[in-house]
Amino acid sequence: MDMLSRGEIAEAGLTDWRKLAQGLHARYLVDDFGTGARFVVAVGEAGDAVGHHPSVSIGAGYVDLKLVSADAIYRDDEGTEHVVEWVTRLDVDLARRITQIAAEHGVPADPASVSVVELGLDTGRSATIAPVWAALLTGDAEAQGHGSPSDEIRDPTGRVPNLWFGDADELQTEGQRFHLEVYVAPEVAAQRIAAAVAAGGTVVDDSDAPSLTVIADHDGNTGVICVAASPESTS
Repeated sequence: MDMLSRGEIAEAGLTDWRKLAQGLHARYLVDDFGTGARFVVAVGEAGDAVGHHPSVSIGAGYVDLKLVSADAIYRDDEGTEHVVEWVTRLDVDLARRITQIAAEHGVPADPASVSVVELGLDTGRSATIAPVWAALLTGDAEAQGHGSPSDEIRDPTGRVPNLWFGDADELQTEGQRFHLEVYVAPEVAAQRIAAAVAAGGTVVDDSDAPSLTVIADHDGNTGVICVAASPESTS
């Protein structure tokens, strides 16, 4: 199934869900574990009906869900097809059904609280070093390029954050090479940035804001606040 564009995802109007990194994410608030478990059972039954399921995490007072298709089709500029992890129409349709199930169970959504952390490593030799990081992070060489046409490292089980590679001079020996990308819901991005600045951080690059805002700590280490298109926006 074809991957959806960011505009198509935004136009779907998934009020309970936010597009972060490759997938759709939602958090539902529950009073107790039993309520969460019953909700997850209903979600599982909905997934059984279409042969597709979200990943699930249950904690104290919440159920976190992620929807992504492992076999989405991406076509590059030359028209070559790649199988990638991304949102498809199947994910959007199931997200709508889960929103209905949540309403039936009296389980409210908390979309502003979702977040995803990914690792970034700047290098000019991603193909050379990626196998090392695949082994270190997942113990499996197949994690290199999993769900991506690049050398990015993705653990199929979701145990560790994704590691992607940015461009850098091969001869570069100084400066930070690792950084964090923190994906947040659009409505909390300004608050998150303000909190980091209030804690002593500095905005060093907001030329791509609101999509990307680079923040440095007192030692010059940088992290990036990342925002995808809001469900209420079609821009």
